[in-house]
Amino acid sequence: LWCTYVLDPPGMVAPPRVAFALGRAVGPAVTRNLIRRRLRALLNEQVTLPPGIYLMGAQPTAANSTFAELQGDLTALAHKIPS
Repeated sequence: LWCTYVLDPPGMVAPPRVAFALGRAVGPAVTRNLIRRRLRALLNEQVTLPPGIYLMGAQPTAANSTFAELQGDLTALAHKIPS
């Protein structure tokens, strides 16, 4: 997984806004949507990001990752983002 920290508006206290960029190299539309849904579920329930606007993407290997592996990758990525 990768993340581009797009913007940190001053005084933003709203929940983080996340957009996903999953190219065709990841797989067909069904696979890309599955990864997107899994990442969105993890962000809503288990992984906390500081307020801001983010652009996240995945490598083609994410298509073969389990939910637990995506959770570990996303958690590690969240710890790298400055708060």
